[in-house]
Amino acid sequence: MALAEGRRTGIHEDAQTLSEQAYDLLRRDILQGAYIPGDKLLLDAASDKYGIGINPIREALNRLSSEGLVERKTQRGFFVSRLSIDDLEELVKARIWLETRALSESVAHANEAWEDRLVLSYHRLARTNRTIDSEGGFGVNQIWEDRHRDFHMALIENCQSSWLIGFCATMLDQSVRYRNLSVNANHKRRGDAQAEHQDIVNAVLDHDVQKAAELLENHYLQTLEGIRKIVSGQ
Repeated sequence: MALAEGRRTGIHEDAQTLSEQAYDLLRRDILQGAYIPGDKLLLDAASDKYGIGINPIREALNRLSSEGLVERKTQRGFFVSRLSIDDLEELVKARIWLETRALSESVAHANEAWEDRLVLSYHRLARTNRTIDSEGGFGVNQIWEDRHRDFHMALIENCQSSWLIGFCATMLDQSVRYRNLSVNANHKRRGDAQAEHQDIVNAVLDHDVQKAAELLENHYLQTLEGIRKIVSGQ
């Protein structure tokens, strides 16, 4: 009886592991722009591409649908969520509202351990190249993406609200798709982005809440303007 129970548990864990792997792989490729917005995600094709069964692929797509990265249409299947400037502008506005509040709360509860983590995340990001050489040009550097996410999450992680952190994390992931569109169109990194990161950190370490929030807002608005120019062909 115990042996049979152990086997069932092992099978469940294997299926869960495959579902997690499928989720991670699909999410990475969607965020990096490997799939074009509006593309239909075929279960068989994804299964062949990642070497994972159809059921874990379906579970992963359902999870990505709940996060807004994939659209599930009745009787039609799964599609990569579309992008638009209007959606990006709304996303940036929401990020500014929530993240400036989260940043302000983090500074209000500042302590040495949090400040050390923030400085470390900034230095790791600053030492990492935004893009890497790939076949036919330049590609997204996943290490930079991970460190960029770590830095922006470090800014707000001390806000004392898991709900607020969760909302901010979801919006950050959505914004990655737009930034990577700009990388695919123009591999050059916005030259002043790193300086903006440093200015934000300095304001935080000075415990200047208003300045830090204003710098973070300007950082997002500058990114929005850069993407808008690329999309409009300017």
